[in-house]
Amino acid sequence: MAHVITGTAAGTASQRDSRPFPLGVRHTVPGVPDVPGAVNVSVYAPGLPEVDVYFETAPGAWASAPLVDTVPGVHHGRVHGLRHGHRYGFWPRGQQLPGEPGTFQLLLDPYGRGIEETDSPGAEPLYFSVYTGSGFDWGNSQRPHTPWRDTVIYEANVRGQTMLHPGIPEELRGTYAGMGHPAMVEYLRDLGITAVELLPVHFHIDEQHLQELGLSNYWGYNTLGFFAPHTGYATEAARKAGAKAVQDEVKAMVKSLHEAGIEVILDVVYNHTAEGRAEQPALSWRGLGDAVYYRHGAGGEYVDTTGCGNTLDFSEPRVVQLALDSLRYWVQEYQVDGFRFDLAPTLCRNAEGRFDPRHPFLVAVAADSVLQDVKLISEPWDLGPDGWQTGRFPPGWADWNDHFRDIVRDFWLCDQAAMAGGREGGSLARIAGALAGSAHLFAESGRTPLASVNFVTAHDGFTLADLTRFERKHNEANGEENRDGTGENRSYNHGAEGPVDDERINAARALTARNLMATLTMSLGVPMITAGDERGRTQRGNNNAYCQDNEISWLHWDLDDDGRRMLSTTRTLLRLRREYLAGQPYRFPADPRQSFLLWFDRDGRPMTPERWNDPTCRLVQVLIGSGDGNVNGTIVLNGGLSDAEIRLPDAAALSAARRDAGIDPETVDPDSADPHTEDPHSPDPDTTERGYQLLFSTGYVPGDESRRGALLRAGDTDTVPANSVSFYRA
Repeated sequence: MAHVITGTAAGTASQRDSRPFPLGVRHTVPGVPDVPGAVNVSVYAPGLPEVDVYFETAPGAWASAPLVDTVPGVHHGRVHGLRHGHRYGFWPRGQQLPGEPGTFQLLLDPYGRGIEETDSPGAEPLYFSVYTGSGFDWGNSQRPHTPWRDTVIYEANVRGQTMLHPGIPEELRGTYAGMGHPAMVEYLRDLGITAVELLPVHFHIDEQHLQELGLSNYWGYNTLGFFAPHTGYATEAARKAGAKAVQDEVKAMVKSLHEAGIEVILDVVYNHTAEGRAEQPALSWRGLGDAVYYRHGAGGEYVDTTGCGNTLDFSEPRVVQLALDSLRYWVQEYQVDGFRFDLAPTLCRNAEGRFDPRHPFLVAVAADSVLQDVKLISEPWDLGPDGWQTGRFPPGWADWNDHFRDIVRDFWLCDQAAMAGGREGGSLARIAGALAGSAHLFAESGRTPLASVNFVTAHDGFTLADLTRFERKHNEANGEENRDGTGENRSYNHGAEGPVDDERINAARALTARNLMATLTMSLGVPMITAGDERGRTQRGNNNAYCQDNEISWLHWDLDDDGRRMLSTTRTLLRLRREYLAGQPYRFPADPRQSFLLWFDRDGRPMTPERWNDPTCRLVQVLIGSGDGNVNGTIVLNGGLSDAEIRLPDAAALSAARRDAGIDPETVDPDSADPHTEDPHSPDPDTTERGYQLLFSTGYVPGDESRRGALLRAGDTDTVPANSVSFYRA
């Protein structure tokens, strides 16, 4: 039986000795003298008239103290005996305890920096906040501060990325330590990745229906603590050592990646909490102040714009503060480089539930001295009214560009399927906009193509390989009779569903996968690669593998020939992208005066409106460059079913295209000059004198790449393979 010490024996002091802010448990707070053995405890609990804090001073020994001081909604006090490593939680004073402390669910601290789970056989798991210290030896590690234009994002799950890696010690696989292991860091650096975007590492739990099915929430979008790292991703040694050791393991991972020049972006879920629907038990916010923390309708019911049962109410100042304090904490304490916001419009809905691009949350982030310096990425849709807001977030934000995803899939998958069936494919106009970074989509919000996070796949949906292998979802393993997951995949199985032994079909699938990757990596904007797509990873047709913490989702490291070729192709594409950008002025392509795209048909003539909208015209050449750049690049997309002879643009065609684009080939705006060039006022290098050099084509036959490096003059003809992307240095 637990022994409980209560009241002043546990120790509280008067109001002059405690402060309402900062929230949470703090050893020192501004304006309050240090008292040996005492901490400042403060919690926002607007639904409770009085609050006690319970804490475990030794195994089986608990103490409690009333938080006797209040300001509107905030209960605080100086508490003696609560030390680092102690478990604690809150309870409404005057409400009878349902059992001995430690045997029932106390209310978690929304600002708790550690969470510990206890799991007794046959009983529901219990969760406790843990008071932890700070401090970590960062050495000479510094955040890389990679510019947006040089950023290549790799979306990964800490656990699945390393679970099967043979070069990582078994005890480190599936952990933060495994993610920061030299074998993994070197792999990412060699691939050409500049930032890992980690699926949620905030402490999360499994939904009830998954527990009943014997499954778990592999993706982690079910947050129970916005300040605490998920203990399930820590090594066994760290978990046994306690919350501080788990924190240190996360920081060591970040340090290791930073030392390799790789940024760390966290996928964060502030739109809802793991407390779920109204009938589920209170774990934290619901018990502390349900009416304030969550959105409610006129009848008191939960308003759900997330599909997860509840929605945090960002029209409430303290909810906004909670998110801001959490974000600052992860930047300052863990040195992370940015955040991707799950269902971001939910965070920007006003009291009437409408999306507001000048919402107080967005204004506060923009004005915050800590958050101004990090990457901010929105998932710009949710399930509420006007839920799709791609392109409408303010300057300082980048958006996941679902328009890019759909257009690229349509061009290389849906159109290809249509043409294989004797129907027409789509026109070139939409794919051209995607290659240009969807500039028109972001211009209205005052942003450039660098606000476009381009992706073809993400954790949610088919993998890149599965887009070429399956036309139907195969989610039977999820236990929902294949009802879950979207039926709109924009995929093409190339004539057969699933794995086949047909060499012709497999070759066609591999070519399409290379085309998708090439379009992603060579478009303006910021490319995001989903972990494993560079290796041909399959989920066996599962397009909603959120509950598959097994080999369906984990990366496999034994590659067949197609996997090795895909990996080599991705490395080559990212190297070409990196080399091309190195030859451009710093402000390319954000400054329209520093960049241009010139479009030509297969005959090397400027594209006309008729050609743009002709569905039988499936080939386009685009010259991408800058007036102050050292190199131009030409991309040739052949989305047709046959090899095509092209004529590379000559001087007359280039001049005509420049005139059509409003570019004066003889002058450059002095204000746009790059001061690092020898002559910042020199005109664009003359492509007609330099000619063209073939660098790469997705249509190369394996083992026969003899044309790589071939030199051609302006106006020369060349042959590009059917269904291919080719790159030339101009």
